[in-house]
Amino acid sequence: MLRNILLAEIMPIVEEFDQRTNEDSVYENRLQAAANNFIAATSSLPRASGCFPPCGFQAQGAVYNCMTCQFDSCEFPLDCPVKDIKVEENNRTQMWCEVPFHLPKDVEIVWRYAMGKTMLIDQFKEVTVGVDPLYFIPSARLEHSGTYQCEIFSQEHSLIRIYYYLTVVPLVQLGQAELQDVFEQAMLPGGQFSSLTPTVPITLLLPSTDILTTCLAAMLLLIFLSLGVLYWLSYKRGTNDSVPDQDKKYTEKKKYVIHC
Repeated sequence: MLRNILLAEIMPIVEEFDQRTNEDSVYENRLQAAANNFIAATSSLPRASGCFPPCGFQAQGAVYNCMTCQFDSCEFPLDCPVKDIKVEENNRTQMWCEVPFHLPKDVEIVWRYAMGKTMLIDQFKEVTVGVDPLYFIPSARLEHSGTYQCEIFSQEHSLIRIYYYLTVVPLVQLGQAELQDVFEQAMLPGGQFSSLTPTVPITLLLPSTDILTTCLAAMLLLIFLSLGVLYWLSYKRGTNDSVPDQDKKYTEKKKYVIHC
C-alpha cells in the first residue's frame, strides 16, 4: 500500500522531469507537495500488528512505535474466554491447547481440572504436565463434567491460559428428550408426524446393458444347473428305492420254488 501511494505521487513528476518540459526549479515545490500528500495518505493507513486477540502474552507481536520510540506490547490478558463443549455420555471428546501466535520451542503445557464452571485458579487441580497439547477423554462420564484449563509456560513464565467447560449429557436425558419430541409431534393437528428431514429425490444409477445381459445369462445358467442337480438326485433316489423290491420278489420266487 505504501508503494502504491508513493508511485502515484512521484511517477507523474518523474515522467515530466525526463521529458524536460519544465525548469528544474518548478519541481522543488511539486516534490514538497508530493511528500506532504504521501505523509497524509500513509498516516490514515492501519498499522500492521502481530497481535492475535483476545488473550495471551505475545512477545513476538510487539510493534515498534515511531512516536514513542518503544515497542508496544499486545497487552492482552493471560486468561482466554471459556469455550463450551457438549458431549453425549460414553462418547469421546478432545480439547486442544493451541494458540494462533508463535510459541517458543521450550514450552511446557499443564492441564488442570475444576468442578463447575469457573476461572478461579485456586479451584483447579493439576492433571497432566508435559508438552502434549491434546487432552483426550475416550469415554465421557458424568463425573467428567467441569472446567478444563490449559496453561502454557516458557522458562517458567506463563504465556496463556485456555479454558474449556465440558458438559456430559446423560443417556437418560437423551431418551427423555427423544420421547418429548415424539409426544410433541403426535400433538400436531391431525396427529401427523412432521418430517424430520427434507425429502431429497433419489436418483437410481442403473448399470449398463452389457452388465445386465451378463447377469441375466448367469442367473439362467445357475437355474438350469440347479434343476439338473435336483433331477439327478431324484433319479438316484428312485433307483435306490427300487432295488429292495427286486430282491424281495426274487426271494419270494425262490421260496416258492423250494416248497414245490
